[in-house]
Amino acid sequence: MAKSNNKIKPFVLRIDEEKMGALEKWAADEFRSVNGQILWIIEQALKKSGRYKKEK
Repeated sequence: MAKSNNKIKPFVLRIDEEKMGALEKWAADEFRSVNGQILWIIEQALKKSGRYKKEK
């Protein structure tokens, strides 16, 4: 994922152990950190819904 000039806003995420385990495995399979995987998932969902269009 490309680094942007936007400021990062930290927040707390509450997630159950089963979902966290699945997320950790998915991130490892994709050679990403869990944080990177969450950011990727959010970006894909926003693009798919038409709510996020990255400027070129």
